[in-house]
Amino acid sequence: NSTQTAPTPRPSRWLFKWTNYLKGYQRRWFVLSNGLLSYYRTQAEMAHTCRGTIPLATAHIEVGDTCHLVLTSGGRSYHLKATSEGECQRWVSALQQAKANATLLMHHSDDSGDEGPVPQEDRALTQGVLKTLANKLDDLSTCNELIGKHGAALQRSLSELEELRGSADSTDKVKAVNERATLFRITSNAMINACRDFLDVAESHSRKWQKALQHEREQRHHLEETIEQLAKQHNSLERAWRENPTSYTGVERSQGGEASDENDDAEFFDAMEDSPAFITVTAIHKLKLCVLSFFQDTSGTNHMQLRRTRRSRIPDKPNYSLNLWSIMKNCIGKDLSKIPMPVNFNEPLSMLQRLTEDLEYSELLDRAARCDSSLEQMCLVAAFSVSSYSTTVHRTAKPFNPLLGETYELDRLDEYGYRSISEQVSHHPPAAAHHVTSQRGWTLWQHITIDSKFRGKYISVVPLGNIHLQFHSSGNHYVWSKVTSTVHNIIVGKLWIDQSGDIDIVNNTTKDTCRLKFSPYSYFSREVPRKVTGVVEDREGTAHYILSGTWDDRMESAKIVDSSQGCGGSEGKQKTVYQTLQPKLLWKKYPLPDNAENMHFFSSLALTLNEPEEGVAPTDSRLRPDQRLMEAGLWDEANGQKQRLEEHQRLERKRKEAQANQALEEVGQDIEGYQPLWFEKRTDDTTGESTYVYRGGYWEAKDRQDWSQSPEIF
Repeated sequence: NSTQTAPTPRPSRWLFKWTNYLKGYQRRWFVLSNGLLSYYRTQAEMAHTCRGTIPLATAHIEVGDTCHLVLTSGGRSYHLKATSEGECQRWVSALQQAKANATLLMHHSDDSGDEGPVPQEDRALTQGVLKTLANKLDDLSTCNELIGKHGAALQRSLSELEELRGSADSTDKVKAVNERATLFRITSNAMINACRDFLDVAESHSRKWQKALQHEREQRHHLEETIEQLAKQHNSLERAWRENPTSYTGVERSQGGEASDENDDAEFFDAMEDSPAFITVTAIHKLKLCVLSFFQDTSGTNHMQLRRTRRSRIPDKPNYSLNLWSIMKNCIGKDLSKIPMPVNFNEPLSMLQRLTEDLEYSELLDRAARCDSSLEQMCLVAAFSVSSYSTTVHRTAKPFNPLLGETYELDRLDEYGYRSISEQVSHHPPAAAHHVTSQRGWTLWQHITIDSKFRGKYISVVPLGNIHLQFHSSGNHYVWSKVTSTVHNIIVGKLWIDQSGDIDIVNNTTKDTCRLKFSPYSYFSREVPRKVTGVVEDREGTAHYILSGTWDDRMESAKIVDSSQGCGGSEGKQKTVYQTLQPKLLWKKYPLPDNAENMHFFSSLALTLNEPEEGVAPTDSRLRPDQRLMEAGLWDEANGQKQRLEEHQRLERKRKEAQANQALEEVGQDIEGYQPLWFEKRTDDTTGESTYVYRGGYWEAKDRQDWSQSPEIF
């Protein structure tokens, strides 16, 4: 392999654009192309959403103070700021050059002026019209020069006539004045006729140009609709394939991202460089044929008829106003789990259901279970750990704190091959235990304690505890923990959430490691928002893969083929520069359902989590009355039920504490505290931590419908 010379980069960079007095300057990705300056919130938006476009041909470019420049176009001014003086000068030069080129193109355009089927004829016709207009403009210029010349001569003649009034030469002077006036009148008439001809030509073609412009607008609108429909079809097909991967014999493993052998002729590139994935229409067409053949196959059992149809919407969220400061002003520095909150701050899901929502991209673990290489498996596990945060980007509301003994089950054996059970095992501090078993070769379990604090301007949520994942065939046992979630603008402004910190994933079997860095958002940073980077290393510390992406959209992996020591490291250390093969897409977020903004921004999986289901335990979160009322939009009734449940829980805790004190006084023996029903406390052999693990028996009790041991908590 040989390193190739990189092509000339596109004129696209970050600039800061003034938005308003509340937000000030916001960083935007600007792209200069074909005389147009377009801007986006992020580079990823270039594929679907342009925030604005400035035509440079008619724009006025003005250099302001240090690093500032102003573009004025169509009566609107755009105030921009670069990161340095040099960067500002480069932008000004590029914009002025682009404006000059765009102005030149306006006068010498060869775009088609008609919508006929023969572009060459249209181009020739348009060029002929432009040539005719140019000739008329030349005639007007010539007439203008003659008018000026003859007008000056006429003025001189009139002056001489006044001086010679009454003399013998007056007759000759008057004759000269008349001749020059005649020439002036003829020239003026010629100019008027030329102007009339110019207007006639322009008017005769204006209707054709308007039709051409309307045609282009309709074509663009049709293209946008086609792309949107294609994206929706691709999402539906991808979901159908994900539910039945073994049924699509026409889809190769490489389309699922499982190919492990890289092409030796692949180009080198910088490891952290963005490389968007492209979806071809041919691949989508092949996948569509596979899906159609699956649905039309009547030779075997029709699995789709046997499968339950899950709901795809919930009632719209009511528009309730609430003074947040009146509730939060006395809570600074306190644990939010101990503060009674109205349901107005909640979403209609419990923390147990939010834990289960981490399984939305369980197919990543299905693919990892089939990996022969532990390092490739580590890449997929890392992508899975990042994917669990993608649902939180718009979810600023808090889930319901589960009651002690509350449970939640999710049985997806038929659809995805796994089933999950979780239980609230402690109330102070709030802690939940979770266990998932998959028929596709993996088991996941976790014991998470939530530590949340209100800091005045923001709320920080720190999950404490480890997540364990074990693959059945290889025995590889992975352990990692979660990062800190922060909700900003609690008092003033729009709420937004950020994830920050490091995730260290360790394969306790092979000692492979992966450190993922979640970069916190910074107004002054030039990095992509919500950026996640990581390096996969073996037990000797040798790096094999570079991971990059964002926690709200996608993750990619690139295999390292060479490394070298470069400059620019912190604290005088040399920075390692990696050369990698072309990146491969590990994970891509699914689009949100239609009307998601009115349904708490729930994903397709989240919409089904609180769906009523028969046969679940009486302690299941689906049966919690305040949560059910809130989902239905009855928030006042939900608040009443929430207060009743919390008061009942306080009385029950006091009763158990009194029983324990009485037993200690009478018998002299200390009674153990609360014991969960489906989980038990053990010491983990690998980490040495005290954790809750599944003791078994829940699914057997469900089969028998024997819930005699379940407490009445609702």
